[in-house]
Amino acid sequence: MIIRKLFKFENAHIVRNCSTQRCSENIHGHSYRVEVLLESNYLDHGQMVYDFGLMKRYIKELIESFDHSITLWREDDAEYIRDMKRYSARWIELPVSPSAEQFSRVIFLLVERVLACTGMINGEREVTIHSVIVHETETGYAQGFREDAYSELMGRIDLVDIIFSEQTQKEWSDRELWIKLLEKKIMVNPKKI
Repeated sequence: MIIRKLFKFENAHIVRNCSTQRCSENIHGHSYRVEVLLESNYLDHGQMVYDFGLMKRYIKELIESFDHSITLWREDDAEYIRDMKRYSARWIELPVSPSAEQFSRVIFLLVERVLACTGMINGEREVTIHSVIVHETETGYAQGFREDAYSELMGRIDLVDIIFSEQTQKEWSDRELWIKLLEKKIMVNPKKI
């Protein structure tokens, strides 16, 4: 069975080297909608694949890290990156260009790591991420699957290469969240939220 949870964020970026001049040469923003699809062959004690309320914890926080932020590609012009970080407290630096396609891959890996580091205590079993759909506009979206997230052909993404600004990390409920995820520490779900 597959379940879907919708998240939203506002984000600015430049997508260098794309065909559209406005997108490749100008900072611009989108009202993103992100669909996270989880799957399992089992249901928990509440007869759910995974409680939607639990998805509002770390998964939501990581996705909302992109809200009112600028997303930077580490291969962009060094002066541009430096200035964006200087004038924006909320930014995220990625090892890939911030296109909708790459956002779907990055968010897939973030959610996958959260699930891998979650101690589930309500009978959840074999809950995995099916895919991530990133709507950049009303008419355009990218859907990323496991094989896409790990595709060397699309550019290697290591979580350690994703950098969240200090301000972004300060706003998380657990300031050590990123360190715990990178170190693959288990974070046990609460009994009730």
